[in-house]
Amino acid sequence: MTTDRIASYVAENAARFLDELTALVSIPSISTLPEHREDVRRAAEFLVAELQGTLGMSTVELIETAGHPLVYAEWINLPDKPTVLIYGHYDVQPVDPLELWLSPPFEPVIKGDDLFARGAVDDKGPMFATLKAIQSLIHTEGTLPVNIRLLIEGEEESGGKSVEAFVSAHAEHLRADCALVLDTAMVAKGVPTISYGLRGMAYAEIVARGAEHDLHSGVYGGIGPNPLQALAWVLADLKGRDGRINLPGLYEMMQPLSDEERAALARQSELQEKELLSAAGFREMSGESGFCVAERASARPTFEVHGIIGGFTGEGAKTVIPAEAKAKVSLRLVPGQNPAVVLALLSKRVQELTSPGITLEVRPLHVGDPVLLGLDSPVLKTAARALEQEFGHEVAFLREGGSIPVVALFDQLLKVPVVLIGFSLPDDNIHAPNEKFHIPNYYAAIRVVAGFLKRLGAKAEAE
Repeated sequence: MTTDRIASYVAENAARFLDELTALVSIPSISTLPEHREDVRRAAEFLVAELQGTLGMSTVELIETAGHPLVYAEWINLPDKPTVLIYGHYDVQPVDPLELWLSPPFEPVIKGDDLFARGAVDDKGPMFATLKAIQSLIHTEGTLPVNIRLLIEGEEESGGKSVEAFVSAHAEHLRADCALVLDTAMVAKGVPTISYGLRGMAYAEIVARGAEHDLHSGVYGGIGPNPLQALAWVLADLKGRDGRINLPGLYEMMQPLSDEERAALARQSELQEKELLSAAGFREMSGESGFCVAERASARPTFEVHGIIGGFTGEGAKTVIPAEAKAKVSLRLVPGQNPAVVLALLSKRVQELTSPGITLEVRPLHVGDPVLLGLDSPVLKTAARALEQEFGHEVAFLREGGSIPVVALFDQLLKVPVVLIGFSLPDDNIHAPNEKFHIPNYYAAIRVVAGFLKRLGAKAEAE
């Protein structure tokens, strides 16, 4: 059988496939930091070389943008077969705090069955698995079972503006019968998972300004406006200790959950809670009372503070009242909540919380729409069969708490069914120190994608 030939090919080339992934994750392609601009390009060029080499795609392009380059490739040779648009990203998150890494983040280390490196699982490993799946099909079959378009971006971790502009301008050229994305999670190890919902994102900086320059606290303490203190008051007022976000109008926008979905989330919580507690190393879940863990983590909006900048943070003491302070914050949003409208609500509320002598500004950084995908798509059922064949376990359908802005574009603009297959585990430390990818999941992803594409081609032939 074809699947046996693919499995054999993956097994025979497992060491090489892992070496190639290790080379890719060694590149510090941190898209949000200007000093890594050339590294981001180097990762894009690595993928172009891969696509032009063993994959033999008919078209391969490094597309320049106002930001980081896109990588586009296609193999369109079967007029009677469906076209699959495969998306991934090659950029990664910053590595701070560096001192918490047990090994250098861009010097990959294998420990047991895990590959430790920044970007190993988000999203270089799963994305690269789609390329290895294509390669496996070409080498075992001599051709592909379906037409392929590949779109790999370098800004997913910093807003995705370039891919949004590209998809909006080239929607006709990107036409496909479905889209495939491997940038989501598994409910637990060994449980094949397809995601059907993603939260949106509104990310911003709140900037507080006081005096024209830093002040001596011995002279101005008690009379000078302190932006750090003012910012702390604002942040405390925006979210209560009960986990509720104090942003008038926010919750009224939400699409209500059905009783069936709420019950499904409650069942999922029984599996997720222990996994998440163990992976994160804390003892008790926080957040809004009255909602199960899965609902809080995926179907409720959030407000989180990601960093506070201002004043003196070096060793020792310096008694300064800073002139400016900033907080980086995000709101994860659920269906019904428009990011632009939410940012306007945030700006309005922040102004209402201004302290005497302080000016406050909300600077939007990037946004993404929430998305809820239908579960009745035939292509989703095809993906589920490929997953179940690999894992020998019924597929779990997961509503994700994370955000992938381009998925909403595929859904709304290209109007294609999107298949979100997860291969990251709860303890893979995504966006955190010591990120890792469970190596068996890398090989499983290769086999699943190859099997999925083969099933799509066979189904079209049968019809």
